[in-house]
Amino acid sequence: MQTSEQGIEALVLEEGEVLKAYLCPAHKWTIGLGLTAASGVIDPKPGMVITKARSRELAKLALARNYEPRVASAMPGALQHEFDAGVLFDWNTGAIRKASWVKLWVQKAARAAVEAKFRLWNKGGGKVLPGLVKRRDRELKILFDAKYPVLTQELTSKSIGFARWTLTMTVDEKFEAMGAFSALGYKVGGNPKTIDAAEVRRFQSDHALTPDGLIGRATLSTLQRRIDAAAKAKAATPAVGATASAGATTTLPEGTSDVTDWIAAQPWVIGALAGVITLWALWRAWQYRDVIAVKLTNRAPRLAALLRSF
Repeated sequence: MQTSEQGIEALVLEEGEVLKAYLCPAHKWTIGLGLTAASGVIDPKPGMVITKARSRELAKLALARNYEPRVASAMPGALQHEFDAGVLFDWNTGAIRKASWVKLWVQKAARAAVEAKFRLWNKGGGKVLPGLVKRRDRELKILFDAKYPVLTQELTSKSIGFARWTLTMTVDEKFEAMGAFSALGYKVGGNPKTIDAAEVRRFQSDHALTPDGLIGRATLSTLQRRIDAAAKAKAATPAVGATASAGATTTLPEGTSDVTDWIAAQPWVIGALAGVITLWALWRAWQYRDVIAVKLTNRAPRLAALLRSF
């Protein structure tokens, strides 16, 4: 069995379709419906551009190679809409063979039991993600009711001056993305429905993306990478006065400095300095060994003889 056209359109709605290669948050070149070299059907390179027709062709190749055989094996006897739901789930999770809801579905368990297990797949990084909660809801409607998601007016309208979201996202997720734009210096506004397209295009141009004002997978992935990089840079920069109590100021006693405080806090430094001083003393003693030997002749004749032997 193959994924239906409705199923592919639902996949496009969930994954987004990007026709120019971009770096995902995992720093892998990606194109089309989130395809990387691991898909086995294309090896995206910087600057690569494909057509929409080619994107759909690649999606079908990836489905036939990586997903449809697994879903067909895990869900024997599935009707078309059930198969499509399984494909959507597996594309997102890769877990069709081990998901407990699949076993319940095969056993024709009650809908509530299947849904309960299905909805457990709503986490990322150990946290419940609103976007995945909504996605599981849409997949369940396909699985049990054969109701496929459709593009909303918000996604299809072309309001002049406003950017458009091309992925199905919750309001909270949109506000989070808007906050990320603002944190990076792009003033996109405060209303998800009236995002400043010029600022979005400026961000896209600054990051070698297609400047189309569409907020999709490539733009959001690049935005996430920038935010992650900024967070790492901030974490790597020691805070000024981090060892002092909040709001407090410290005054060094006269004759001391930050350097001496640092040395006092590093026991190994004192040992190293002692070693350097010892080596310096031995070197000086070797330079003046004859003079020292003369002075030690009466008091320590053996040591004097040893010094003269060098």
